[in-house]
Amino acid sequence: MSSNLFRNDKVMTMKEREELAADDPVRERILGAAFAAFTDHGYAGASTLDIATRAKVSKRELYAVVGNKEQMLIACIAHRSQRMRPPEGLAPLRDRASLAAALTALGARLLREISDPDVIAVFRLAIAEADRSPEVAQALHSFGRLRSRAAVRDLLTAAQSAGLLAASDPAQMATQFMALLWTDLMVDRLLGVAGPPSPREIGRRARAAIAAFLRLHASDQPESRRK
Repeated sequence: MSSNLFRNDKVMTMKEREELAADDPVRERILGAAFAAFTDHGYAGASTLDIATRAKVSKRELYAVVGNKEQMLIACIAHRSQRMRPPEGLAPLRDRASLAAALTALGARLLREISDPDVIAVFRLAIAEADRSPEVAQALHSFGRLRSRAAVRDLLTAAQSAGLLAASDPAQMATQFMALLWTDLMVDRLLGVAGPPSPREIGRRARAAIAAFLRLHASDQPESRRK
């Protein structure tokens, strides 16, 4: 799968493509139409003609602005995966309270954004197309799941550097944190037996996950000796 998209014969980086999605109304309209077509017909069944018709552009403009169908799929997933980024402006990690606050903010954001109906629709699309179009799952894994796990891993690595967490593999700890955060909510959302969690439920889940995680991994070193 290509990691670059093309616009007006210029190779574009992932960051440039994401910035354009927010700044270019035509591109935004095309991505919305593409996402709707993929959701309605599946990746294999969606046609560029249908996407162009929905977006009210010509097929030539469709290819010039975004690219082919595979590139549109990557752009749709990458555009939605921006929601999985960690919140900005987190306070420096100085003690266990600041670590708990940072993990709670990140956990709440992941719960809120990944539970969004549009993001759940991407997961369902990847599952439905797993045999016919594995590139859907590959794109979701690369631009969605790996990004969210990396955000957690980076925060845990910083916490280890500050002496707030015991020595362990940050990647494995990130996987464990995500499991504590989600429990069975993702499966329930995919099956349609649960709606998006309320702000109160998000807060409750995040706090419970952080409390369990810190019981397992918090450093035994007294905070007074880490300062």
